[in-house]
Amino acid sequence: MKKQPRTFKQDRMARIYDQEILPIWSQRFGRMMLRELQLPPKAMVLDVACGTGYPSLEVMRRLDDQSRIIAIDPSAPLLDVARRKAGEASGRRIFFRTEGASPKLSFTDEVYDLVLCNLGLDEVDEPCQALREFARVAKLGAQVVATLTMRGTWSEFYDIYREVLIKHDLHETLARLEKLCERHPEPDTAIRWMEEAGLGTVGLDVESFTLLFKSSREFFFAPLIEYGPLPAWKEVAGKGQQMQDVFWYIKEAIDAYFRDRAFAITVVAGCLRGTKASPTAEVTSPVVRVQPRTGEEIEVVTGEIEIDAVIPLDDNGGDDVGGLN
Repeated sequence: MKKQPRTFKQDRMARIYDQEILPIWSQRFGRMMLRELQLPPKAMVLDVACGTGYPSLEVMRRLDDQSRIIAIDPSAPLLDVARRKAGEASGRRIFFRTEGASPKLSFTDEVYDLVLCNLGLDEVDEPCQALREFARVAKLGAQVVATLTMRGTWSEFYDIYREVLIKHDLHETLARLEKLCERHPEPDTAIRWMEEAGLGTVGLDVESFTLLFKSSREFFFAPLIEYGPLPAWKEVAGKGQQMQDVFWYIKEAIDAYFRDRAFAITVVAGCLRGTKASPTAEVTSPVVRVQPRTGEEIEVVTGEIEIDAVIPLDDNGGDDVGGLN
């Protein structure tokens, strides 16, 4: 989560984030984070990867007047939106800074009573190192809470991706895809990250929900996908014509398999909690709570553009979705 240069693509995402991405994605994870927060009086709170101000602004409403929030994000355009939403509280009760958590937070040790990170772990190369940084800047007894996508997320798409790669004998590409899938951790891996970061009283809540897309075009052109995992998926496929071909085959397969029904995508949401304890504190066993699948389905509608007429452009003016016509 290094500080990002300001680009047209980032500006465009900031304009549509709260309408197209936040309600179906970040808020869904953030609600898990907000359930069991411990908010002491006169608290100093750090929100890493705060986006357009959620959940920072919600946390601010629950804090007393003497508490303060430092909210950081590598995207300056997203922070511009957050400042507007904060209004007069910006610069008084909540302070926004353009920076990321990687490779290191800029803060000194043991500053914060609470450290939050909603989905930021998905954006870093070393989640365990990021959690170490969260623990480093937390005071003894402070809570560290982070949400992330778990193994099983995007599984329906990955199954089709694998099938295409196997069918066309792209075995090196398949190996890259499997490595990408491993970025979504199993529960025991996520728990280990917290423990290796020096956090105790570790817990993990896991919930699942479903995103529904009307077609392959709705899927690839949805801002959630375009500004989320799509660049990594394209990088796996390679460059040039191979990438174009792979995504064309994936598109055709989605439409063939889901011609008469929505393309249903599973999302497995995780919320990690831990407390910074002294090295001599008693070690407790981690608690993993997996909620029964509720059947919640969220229909994703691409509302900002006419997807049949417009192809998203990258910052150089090129086609940002290979092979989709």
